[in-house]
Amino acid sequence: MGGRDGRVVSRRRILGLAGTGLGLAVFGAGVVGCGPEEETDAPGGGSKPGGGRSGDAFTTPPPGTAPEPLWRAAAANTSLSGNEALAVIGNVALVSGDPLVGRDMATGKEKWSRRGVTTPGAKLILGGGTLYLASAEYDGDVVGLDPATGKETWRSRLGKQYEQPRPIAADDRHVYVIAGILEKDFTTPNNVIAAIDTTSGRIAWREQRDAGTEEFGITAAAVDGRLVYTDYRENVTVRDTATGRQVWTKKISRSNNRHFAMHKDLVIVADGRRMRAFELAGGKERWSLRTEEFSSFNDPHVLDGVLYAADSARGLWAVDPGTGKQIWHNEDLRESATQAWQFAKVKGTLYGATEFDKDGGVHAFDVATGKLRWTYNDKTGDIQQWYVVAGGDRLAVMHGKRIYALPAV
Repeated sequence: MGGRDGRVVSRRRILGLAGTGLGLAVFGAGVVGCGPEEETDAPGGGSKPGGGRSGDAFTTPPPGTAPEPLWRAAAANTSLSGNEALAVIGNVALVSGDPLVGRDMATGKEKWSRRGVTTPGAKLILGGGTLYLASAEYDGDVVGLDPATGKETWRSRLGKQYEQPRPIAADDRHVYVIAGILEKDFTTPNNVIAAIDTTSGRIAWREQRDAGTEEFGITAAAVDGRLVYTDYRENVTVRDTATGRQVWTKKISRSNNRHFAMHKDLVIVADGRRMRAFELAGGKERWSLRTEEFSSFNDPHVLDGVLYAADSARGLWAVDPGTGKQIWHNEDLRESATQAWQFAKVKGTLYGATEFDKDGGVHAFDVATGKLRWTYNDKTGDIQQWYVVAGGDRLAVMHGKRIYALPAV
């Protein structure tokens, strides 16, 4: 623990990298636009709506007109990190990939870049002001970086009997990891969930998960002394963050491995046609909301006390997260907007990033009605999913191998 100096490349790392050769070949496919080392400048001039160079003041475009990017740059994103592929902390936009890069939100300039710092497809797990990642050494270490500088500030490990721990969530006290239990034949039929103390680097607790559970497809959040996670096996599970004790687990009817929402004492998940809210303390279902027949809910997000979710019929919902009562349901988007899977909100505008649709992009909605204001699309024709994260008066937007900053208007 605590070793931060340079290390020789271990045989274990070489074997680990060799084992991922096929995956690395896949990662390199489908590149759109310029390569990860190439950057483009901010679009010309501040005279165009939404334009501006190097963080200059920008203007608001007229109604119905999408803004132009304030800046754009190449990204090494592999699209394998789920909704944790893009993050903004302070004034730094972080993109998962190799190299792992932090960019200034105002100018797009690269603040730092780290090659070979983590495994391919690593999720950006933030907690207590630290970015936690699985070590690229394939040595079982978990590392912590300062998001502002990219410098390593922390390192720990579970032990040699566990195979490649991966962080799934973090808070001020712990980083929570999933790891396979190595058998004598080097298989990992079982796995553990564990908490590592972020002050001492020691293991706070470790619990073996039930037989048949998988290490992958985990989405997690640590809130108010509870670790909540969903998985491929259609479970919602809550553990005590201090002891690791399982408080409750529930079966749902659909795999939910991308995003769920938390609101006060509730866990809110999309479960096919229903949006369901469970009490954090005991798992009792507080409320359930149905969408239309032959459609299903997408990932819920709670922003400023309102739950937003799209459905597969391209409807957009605003719901009171405490009661499940509908605030509004906009059905006028079926001909004008593709369904959003990730949301951000700035003042009176809700932003939604779409999935695999060349005509999608980032939608801007009026939060009071759900009415579509504009859609930004980079016209590349790439069907890769979009990402959107708010950062002050700007949006960090990622699509394929490109990252943009849009004015949050």
